[in-house]
Amino acid sequence: MPAGAPCSLFFASVLLLRACAQSFGQTRFICTSVPVDMDMCTSSLPSSGTAEELQTTVLQLRETVLQQRETIMNHKETIRELTTKLGRCESQSLPEAGPSESKTGGGSSRKQPGSSKNTMGDLSRAPAAETLSQLGQTLQSLKTRLENLEQFSRINSSGQTNHLKDILQNKIDDLEKQVLSRVNSLEEGKLNPKNESEERGKIESTLTSLHQRISDLEKGQKDNRPTDKFQLTFPLRTNYMYAKVKKSLPEMYAFSVGMWIKSNASPGVGTPFSYAVPGQANELVLIEWGNNPMEILINDKVAKLPFVINDGKWHHICITWTTRDGVWEAYQDGTQGGHGENLAPYHPIKPQGVLVLGQEQDTLGGGFDATQAFVGELAHFNIWDRKLSPGEIYNLATCSTKAPAGNVIAWSETNIDIYGGATKWTFEACRQLN
Repeated sequence: MPAGAPCSLFFASVLLLRACAQSFGQTRFICTSVPVDMDMCTSSLPSSGTAEELQTTVLQLRETVLQQRETIMNHKETIRELTTKLGRCESQSLPEAGPSESKTGGGSSRKQPGSSKNTMGDLSRAPAAETLSQLGQTLQSLKTRLENLEQFSRINSSGQTNHLKDILQNKIDDLEKQVLSRVNSLEEGKLNPKNESEERGKIESTLTSLHQRISDLEKGQKDNRPTDKFQLTFPLRTNYMYAKVKKSLPEMYAFSVGMWIKSNASPGVGTPFSYAVPGQANELVLIEWGNNPMEILINDKVAKLPFVINDGKWHHICITWTTRDGVWEAYQDGTQGGHGENLAPYHPIKPQGVLVLGQEQDTLGGGFDATQAFVGELAHFNIWDRKLSPGEIYNLATCSTKAPAGNVIAWSETNIDIYGGATKWTFEACRQLN
């Protein structure tokens, strides 16, 4: 289009097309040429309303053209983005994943018994094929090293017993750390959902086998070491890592529960312990979930506790309760920090339940939720069927030799089974206070 006459030629073209297009209707139009030098933008036409109508039509057409041009540009940009994403998808070496399992969202309040839970836990970020292959090689290496340890133990069993124990303990600790490191790596990977159950079974089976063989190596050491000098470690927030107390609780009209605990998990340290009975999953639970304060639950009734423990340091905590008026007291590091009443008054703690460390139960012995799992370290978990005095609790927190052991549940390696990668480490509470 020549410079100086863009509007004229554009209007002329529109007039010609409009006139010719309507020539087949009831009204007859004649296609007439328009001079090039005629300014259609300002000049008036023979009909008084024709110029204004044409000008409006042209403006609408131009607006439509601009909108279509913008739409085309947006579509081009979208196509470029999709092409880039498609290229990245095609370049991935992982197999195509099937439909993912539906999960429920988390919330800021405690879940009610029987509510829907995320049963996948951290396994929703399970290992990819390459990571699993690396894990297999590492576990094979660990097995070989364990066999060497066993041979070394047999060869040297007749002499230098103490020195051998130290060597074995150091090597076992090193193996535990490597296994936990590999589990952590697996938690950050991805897995095809259809292979998830199989791969998870292999991992847990191998870990259980390794821990059993490590336990066999430790038997010689346990003969000369008190069975309460240990701690449990839960390094990851999962729905499969926990410890189970072999004994159940009797019917109790009062109790005291105390433990040493260390965690820096956020938000919330999780569930140090839970006790479920048939028909009531929240018979006795200690939990700090999300941004809520730590709570003690008795028969699904709740009291908020004043504990502040997620600073990465060891703390001694103790809770006492009596069924009469539901009176409770909470102690941290030997000092009472809170008390109250009307917590499940006149409700005795029911017997024949399941006591789990590290997980909250939604069903008897199961229904774990990764978001409520305990992350940290726990030791000297004891339960009494009476209310301890402030002096007794202070002795426990200050590591006094007069501190009583739990007469219902006493902290001992023989009373605890561990699952899913939770580990036992040597621990002495008095050493932490020095």
